[in-house]
Amino acid sequence: MPAQNGVPPRIRFGHSKWFNLLWLIPIGFVLLVIGIAVAKGLRDIPVIAQFVERYPGTVVPAGAEVNGGLPAWVGWQHFFNGLLMIPIIRSGLSILADHPRLYWSRHSTPGREWFRMQKPVPSDPLYTAKQDSITLPNGVGLPSRRHSIGLARWWHLGINTLWLLNGLIFYILVFATGHWLRLIPTSWDVVPSAVSVAIQYLSLDWPTDDAWVAYNSLQVIAYFITVFVAAPLAFITGLGMSPALSTKFKWISTVFSIQFARSLHFLVLIWFLLFIVMHITLVVTTGALSNFNMMYASRDSADSWYGFWIFAASLTVMIALWVAVTPFTNRHPRLVQRIGYALIGPVQRLFEHIDSKPGQYTEKDISPYLWHNGKYPETQEYRDLYDNNFADYRLRVSGLVENPVHLDLRQLREMPHHEQITQHFCIQGWSGVAKWGGVSMQTIVDVVKPKPEAKWVIFYSLAEGSDSGIYYDAQPIEQMSYHLTMLAYDMNGEALSYGHGAPLRLRNEVQLGFKLVKWIKGIEFVEDFSEIGGGEGGYNNDHEFFGYRQSI
Repeated sequence: MPAQNGVPPRIRFGHSKWFNLLWLIPIGFVLLVIGIAVAKGLRDIPVIAQFVERYPGTVVPAGAEVNGGLPAWVGWQHFFNGLLMIPIIRSGLSILADHPRLYWSRHSTPGREWFRMQKPVPSDPLYTAKQDSITLPNGVGLPSRRHSIGLARWWHLGINTLWLLNGLIFYILVFATGHWLRLIPTSWDVVPSAVSVAIQYLSLDWPTDDAWVAYNSLQVIAYFITVFVAAPLAFITGLGMSPALSTKFKWISTVFSIQFARSLHFLVLIWFLLFIVMHITLVVTTGALSNFNMMYASRDSADSWYGFWIFAASLTVMIALWVAVTPFTNRHPRLVQRIGYALIGPVQRLFEHIDSKPGQYTEKDISPYLWHNGKYPETQEYRDLYDNNFADYRLRVSGLVENPVHLDLRQLREMPHHEQITQHFCIQGWSGVAKWGGVSMQTIVDVVKPKPEAKWVIFYSLAEGSDSGIYYDAQPIEQMSYHLTMLAYDMNGEALSYGHGAPLRLRNEVQLGFKLVKWIKGIEFVEDFSEIGGGEGGYNNDHEFFGYRQSI
């Protein structure tokens, strides 16, 4: 897609007031200067001086001296964590840029977002979510090109599996050794001690502590939040954006909606970025050589350059990764997809087998706005059908079936009526609840009677994809019997509109929105999809490197 710049990040106050977050840079600088002046003044007040003397900053837990220093595995974990977070953060920003708006409720209603990096949504009723995506600067996103979410997700989900594995190993080693004493507060004295440390830092009179034995209290609190709150929350909120889990575990997703999870996920990112900046700043400014030796060489020394050279080598690797990942992705996108699927695919296959039942939402939960998306049908064939109110429309169901059929809308409406109120999950990140009326795919399956060798069901659209050619998608045949898989001809009590897929669209609520084909022309039961389209299992899979399994 052509590049499209967004706007500086903004947060909403009240109904329609927006604050440009770039103002935080000068405001933060002014507040820092004021904070330094205030802290220096406080240090001269006797009661504050006594407070700092009583709580110098470090609470040494019992047994800390015995477990002093950082073992070599901490240094390696530190390196791997930093290395993995580079593609995770960059790809996460690309995912955010594909729908550069955040909401607190599951209704992604324009104007009700609390954060945006894009202009207000225009009044055009057929404006699509894809049009709303923005381009990130080179070196920021992964990839930085606009609407490259397919590749961004392979990086994000794939590398996250390695990050979680690294974190699991870290947890095991932390509690199998005495290292947890460094990261978990063991006394309420850490609270006043942390306040004391903050005053000392702000006054530019660094606290004197022996980090070889124990961190100061402000560090302990920061590490505890990062390791035991922010990291698990990143994992949990990631799962909160899964359509399969949301439709299965209603008691969680009713409160913990996809948009709430997405917003929290973003705030966790902000915490990580702030932590990284502060961490690096303090490591360099509070005795760099000593810190590098402790972190990278497991040495308690302020004179040796050994730790610095290990740090420099690790930094070189990280910079090389930062520079190389984007051109590598642009040159070898299919390889990135294959590697990403090798890492996350087994989990996605598990999620594919999650069926669900209706009942989570009622009519009061229906969203006031459901985004349009996809390239609209513009062929003469579709225009003729639309102008004739689809009187000549025929749904062709063929392939490996005993009873191929051609069904018009009247015949479809005469079949047993199926209705469900469910939530739509777009791969770009927006969501919405709607009531769908139509016919269950199980009813269609019963009519056409698939042959035993049929393993996949291909849905073809009357619309073309963005690069021309018929839009299609492959679905596993087992999901056709799921209660929430249907062909919808009504939406919210009315016939489907042009923008939402008239005359017929697929609903399969364990899948993301790009797989729910709109403007359906035909359905084909096949043994495999290798000879259809580009052979990747769907139009977006062929052209935008999405996966045919995208249940999370």
